[in-house]
Amino acid sequence: MTLQQRLAGLRRGELRAAAAVAGVVILIIATSVMIVVNERDYREAKLLQVDSQARILASTVAAALFFDDRKAGEEYVRALQVDSGIELAAVYDSRGGLFAGFSRPGAPAPPATGVRGPPLISGERLVLTAPVLQNDRVIGTVYLQSTFERMTRRLERYGLIAVLVATAALIFVILGITQATLTRGNAELKRRSDELAAANAQLHDQIMRREKAETELRQSQKMESLGQLTGGIAHDFNNLLQVIIGSLEALSRRSGPAGQEEQRIMAAAMRGAQRAATLTQRLLAFSRRQPLDPKPIDVNKLVAGMSEILHRTLGEAITIETVLSGGLWRIAADANQLENALLNLAVNARDAMPGGGKLTIETANSFLDETYAGAHEDVQPGQYVVIAVSDTGTGMTREVLEKAMEPFFTTKDIGKGSGLGLSQVYGFVKQSGGHVSLYSEPAAGTTVKLYMPRLIGGAEERDAAREAETVMPGSHAAVILFVEDEEDVRTHVAAMLRELGYTVLEASNGAMALRLLEAHPAIQLLFTDVGLPGSHNGRQLADEARRRHPGLPVLFTTGYARNAIVHQGRLDPGVELITKPFTLASLSARIHGILAAMSRQES
Repeated sequence: MTLQQRLAGLRRGELRAAAAVAGVVILIIATSVMIVVNERDYREAKLLQVDSQARILASTVAAALFFDDRKAGEEYVRALQVDSGIELAAVYDSRGGLFAGFSRPGAPAPPATGVRGPPLISGERLVLTAPVLQNDRVIGTVYLQSTFERMTRRLERYGLIAVLVATAALIFVILGITQATLTRGNAELKRRSDELAAANAQLHDQIMRREKAETELRQSQKMESLGQLTGGIAHDFNNLLQVIIGSLEALSRRSGPAGQEEQRIMAAAMRGAQRAATLTQRLLAFSRRQPLDPKPIDVNKLVAGMSEILHRTLGEAITIETVLSGGLWRIAADANQLENALLNLAVNARDAMPGGGKLTIETANSFLDETYAGAHEDVQPGQYVVIAVSDTGTGMTREVLEKAMEPFFTTKDIGKGSGLGLSQVYGFVKQSGGHVSLYSEPAAGTTVKLYMPRLIGGAEERDAAREAETVMPGSHAAVILFVEDEEDVRTHVAAMLRELGYTVLEASNGAMALRLLEAHPAIQLLFTDVGLPGSHNGRQLADEARRRHPGLPVLFTTGYARNAIVHQGRLDPGVELITKPFTLASLSARIHGILAAMSRQES
């Protein structure tokens, strides 16, 4: 071999060595790039995975957070325990308070308060937050803390790749190992994809439950809007009916002996006015604006006492059965309104049994738990007395059942029903803090259950005494100051008071009434409307009058319940109220009772 050949061989060897070195360098560079890219992709994939889990949890827990259902919130959060990479998960409300959470053994506890922020990578831990939205409004925060795959495991994977640098001969083995590693990664991704699919299924179920809750909320808002409308209408009607009914009464008293035709016309007019007054009271009951005077009630005693009126109202074709529970709790409610509610239900049952049937009234103690309360709008868990009214009538379809509580909805023929019976029952029970449930099937009858809150403690039971329907004359020595802004109502009621024999002073507003009080210290009763124009409403006028004249009795009147004397649908303690429209007999009885009580106190 010549020198030239040796030199050529050396050059080829050097070239091969250089090529080998270059190959090694290329392999090192390629391996390094692969490791860096793989590490970056792994962290990005991990970040996306945890972000998806946080957003799914935020969507799933939104309804539970909105309705403050901590039990459901805990279930949704603990569902993430299937992912071993999640070592801490928590949900916080809009104020940053912890709502639900969990942490694995050895992991730190969830932070006491939650603050949203960007993703944070600290060592082998990833912390990520996501907002919880309800109708595009942030109502809370999801907090997730996850761990990356152990570094030793990642180094093992990278070490297999690094073998390429040591020997090109093992490249296929390394590629095989790499392929196996990739296969395991794909299997892991598939497993997590299946978990995400399961989470999506849970999310779908939660969405369905949320839509049901939103439907119930919309129905509740609809009923509230109708209540506000009907309450305003009822207020104006009562002022008109006060003048109409009072005038018919006065005409009847002053007309003397009248012919049969005149008596028939006047009786028909009075029946129409009384019917309008009844409808107006039902409107107020539905709108939850009727003034209630709750007292402790023995429901069994009340139901038993209604036996005669029920038999007289329903007729002989309807069999009435009462099933009264022993040891029944007492309730606090307006006895007259509760009787009216039960009578309305009985009349509805009678109309549903045109060929006769059976009406059953049952009483029992009941407990509504949190699960039941969470599934029904405006229901508080606790102890209730349930009054169930059942019939064997025609029943209702699902479509009719959904509208049964709405005012003016009726399935009866025109002129045979106002559509206010069930709505009046609904309004009264809701105003009393209770709950109404309705069960019905076509041809199988209907059951209406009234849940009235149990009375804990309270005063002794008092029978609801009905006012006498006889006129009690007054004395000219008794001076009454009557305050009413509606001129027709003021003129009419002042005439009623004078007819009863009282001396009457009239005022159209609070300022005028206070001037009359100063000018006439002999005034023995302030009789005032609640809603007055100007600087003083009825309650403010009464307070100022009593400040100037301590012990002065006050009688309020109103067309519907106002917040000045009624709170949570109940009369304030010590308030005397007569609601419009009232008759001469009821007015005389109320004033006579107040003045008699004052006389007893003075003596």
